[in-house]
Amino acid sequence: MFNVILPAHDEADFIGETLDGLLAQDASAPEEMRVIVAANGCSDRTAEIAHRFAAPFATRGWELIVLDIPEGGKPGALNRADAEAGPGPRAYLDADVVCSPTLVGLLARALDEAEPRYASGIFTITPPKSLISRLYARLWLKVPFMTAGVPGCGLFAVNEAGRARWQDFPDIIADDLFVRLNFAPSERIRVDAPFTWVLAEGFGALVRVRRRWDTGNRQLLELRPDLAVNEEKAPVRPADHLRLLAGQPLSYLVYVAVAVASRFSVYDRASWARGR
Repeated sequence: MFNVILPAHDEADFIGETLDGLLAQDASAPEEMRVIVAANGCSDRTAEIAHRFAAPFATRGWELIVLDIPEGGKPGALNRADAEAGPGPRAYLDADVVCSPTLVGLLARALDEAEPRYASGIFTITPPKSLISRLYARLWLKVPFMTAGVPGCGLFAVNEAGRARWQDFPDIIADDLFVRLNFAPSERIRVDAPFTWVLAEGFGALVRVRRRWDTGNRQLLELRPDLAVNEEKAPVRPADHLRLLAGQPLSYLVYVAVAVASRFSVYDRASWARGR
C-alpha cells in the first residue's frame, strides 16, 4: 500500500486543489493507496472539505481518512497520521502542494527497493500574485541548492525501510530537513515529475517564512549534529552571486533583502503563520 500523509492547519483555501491533484494521478499510480489528512488545530473548514473527497477516492479504490485533531502542531499531526498508515512507502506533502499526474506513480516506482530510499519530484512554485514574491521565486528556483540534489521542500517520500530510520517525528520546525538528512545523498532520488507549492505573498511574509526556515535549520543541527554528515547543500560561491545578479538583478536584490531582513527579525513559534 502507498500512503500519503497530509498535515493541514487552516488550509481550507488549498486542501481541495491538493486532493484534486491526487485524484488526477494517472494509471501508473498504485492500485492500493491510503490518503490521511491530519487536520490539526483548524478554525476553518479544512476537515469538512477533506471529508467531501471520500467518495471520489473510493471510486478509484483508494481510502481517504480525515483526522480532526483539536491540538495544533505539525509534528503531532504527522505522528497521528503515521499511526493510521499501513505498511509500504509513505509520501508526506504539505496541504498546499499540487502533484502532477505522473508524480505518485514515479515515486512508488523509485521507492520499490529493499534498501532505504528517499524521493521527491521537481519543485515548482505556483505563480505568486505579488511582484515581490514573483521576483523572489525566480531567483530562489535558480540557487544551487534548488537546482542540485533532492531538496524535498513541501513533498518527500520514503520507502518502508527508509521510514524505519526514525521513530516519531521530533518536536522541531524543519521536519522536511530532518527526514532528508536521515538519508545519504546516494539514497535520495529525484523523479522526473513536478509538483507546485504556494509561496508566501509580500515582503513581510517572505521575511517571516525565511526566518522560520533559518531558525528550523539551526534548531535541527543543534539537536542532531550527527545528521550534518548527510548535508549536500551546494555553497553559493562568489561566481554564483555574480551570475545570479547579472541574470536577474531585481530578483537578486529582493532575495538578498529578504535574507538580510530575516536576520534582524524574531521568530515567534506561537504566532507564526504562513502570511497568506
